[in-house]
Amino acid sequence: MSDNWVVQNLQNALGTWNDKLAEVWQLMTMSPENFKGGGIWNVILNINGAMQAIGLALLVLFFLAGVVQTSANLTDVKRPEHALKLFLRFAIAKGVVTYGLELMMAVFEIVQGIISKIMRTSGLGGASKTSLPSEMIDAIEDCGFFESIPLWAVTIIGSLFITILSFIIIMTVYGRFFKLYMYTAIAPIPLATFAGQPTQNVGRSFVKSYAAVCLEGAIIVLACVIFSMFAATPPVVDADAAPTAMVWKYIGELVFNMLVLVGSVKMSDRIIREMMGL
Repeated sequence: MSDNWVVQNLQNALGTWNDKLAEVWQLMTMSPENFKGGGIWNVILNINGAMQAIGLALLVLFFLAGVVQTSANLTDVKRPEHALKLFLRFAIAKGVVTYGLELMMAVFEIVQGIISKIMRTSGLGGASKTSLPSEMIDAIEDCGFFESIPLWAVTIIGSLFITILSFIIIMTVYGRFFKLYMYTAIAPIPLATFAGQPTQNVGRSFVKSYAAVCLEGAIIVLACVIFSMFAATPPVVDADAAPTAMVWKYIGELVFNMLVLVGSVKMSDRIIREMMGL
């Protein structure tokens, strides 16, 4: 590493960015069971089990409310075809509540297959690292003390933006895991609404929303792949420009590309929900 403070500051900021982007790439292939050693998942499973008992009780309530609202009188309930329909609805709803966790993990595994396919198809073994061009390092090291003063200001601003964006992108990915945990923990209650025809839309919305959270990972990976292509062809360095102008232009274009990536990651939830009509 260079002994120049300006170069060190920029390299440290880019090192933080590269580390967080590599962590994002790794987290996208990880399941909730393995996240943070699986300790959080065990707690979520206990909560899900407790909610399942409540869900089964609500299942009966939603079913009876649905029978009352959808049946004109007791004669309708006695009709074989109507009784069979009600029985099938109740049996399916009970199965969804009882095996809801397995069904949700099946959806997650399908989406993980999509994410893995995107990663393999891109041909990238991981997120591309961003580094300072050697000609820029040489230009900065050749600056005198007074000429380096404006470079310090540019470097501090650029490094601050890069560091902040690094933590925003990793927090967004962590937030996706938090949403997966919350959906899993509370799942039996909204799934119980499938028992009643008037309330089934709640269950459908829940399933769509959970699928949207899972699919956020695909958008995040796509955004990382596109950024890696940008990183493979970094901004052109004007060797004839003054060091301050050179660094300002390079950092500006680099931060802009990072902002596009972070913005895409932050909007992944909105993008998927628009696609699914939520």
